[in-house]
Amino acid sequence: MPLNPAEVKYWVGFTRIPGVGRARMGLLEQAFGTLSRAWDAPREALQQAGLDRRTVDAISRRRELIAPDQEMEQLRRFGVRPLTWHDEGYPELLREIPDGPPVLYVRGELLPEDRTAVAVVGTRKATPYGREATAHLVRGLARSKVTIVSGLARGIDTEAHKAALDAGGRTIAVLGCGLDLIYPAENAGLAREVLKHGAMVSEHPLGVKPEATHFPRRNRIMSGLSLGVLVVEAGEESGAHITVRFALEQDREVFAVPGSIFAPGSRGANRWIQEGAKLVSKPEDILEELNLAVLGQQLELRAVAPATATEKVLLGHLAAEPVHIDEMVRRCGLSAAEVSSTLALMELKGLVRQLGGMHFALAR
Repeated sequence: MPLNPAEVKYWVGFTRIPGVGRARMGLLEQAFGTLSRAWDAPREALQQAGLDRRTVDAISRRRELIAPDQEMEQLRRFGVRPLTWHDEGYPELLREIPDGPPVLYVRGELLPEDRTAVAVVGTRKATPYGREATAHLVRGLARSKVTIVSGLARGIDTEAHKAALDAGGRTIAVLGCGLDLIYPAENAGLAREVLKHGAMVSEHPLGVKPEATHFPRRNRIMSGLSLGVLVVEAGEESGAHITVRFALEQDREVFAVPGSIFAPGSRGANRWIQEGAKLVSKPEDILEELNLAVLGQQLELRAVAPATATEKVLLGHLAAEPVHIDEMVRRCGLSAAEVSSTLALMELKGLVRQLGGMHFALAR
């Protein structure tokens, strides 16, 4: 049942107090009925609610410095919406995990279809192979209306967000800091695009800096928002290990892209495949495992449906193997100008790809 809007500010206030997470907020709700009553409760009542002394000290000390109304005004100014676990808009998959954030801060828009999501994680030092594999898999997933979840970090995360946007899909960035900050700063432009076609989310209130200790906990939200986790390039000590562990604890599927046995950056992914992660080489591997293959096929057929008679003719002479534009002109019996202009429009629509040197192939 949604909270009274007047209550939400106290949930936000408690997220400002270290050590008060889902379990302790649950104790406070159980003891006081509402967090507004808990906010004003004396020390003795807080102890009787089952809180340890350190947490009681933190609440007693910090709440005098926090103005819940001002917190809400700041959130409005930055276009950030706080969702408590009681709110209808709180993601259902995230609600299922045992340690989901009591308040999820959202900038942008979460939609019901974001339930069909896959998290993509991997190294910050992506190789050309890792970037190409990420783009190939993510574009296919995004075209099949799978929302891509990642962490806006350098490397594989960045490639995943970009590929989802390039394919016209939705993407969600999970941050390890407040949503008024972008980390890394070099991804500020990418973050703006993510907000146009998805959302940025965090469990941290505004102004919280991206400290190293935040990112392992951030990863549980990434897997929690998703049906499965895809690992592309991860070494033996990669942070992706943490996301995989959370995924397994949350009963999510784990997928991994195989890499060279000689590449240190692929040892983690290769080991997870040995231990039972599903090896993937194409988007259909993930769609089938998640029972989304039929949806993907329907959308793919719809995507390549020709809009004009000329498009229909060209599609009949295109395949996965690239064909030079001069050969297309010869095969189709159309003028070079008509073929060139139609292929340009088809490329903009995502029907074909230009592979360099005026060679074209189906974008499938």
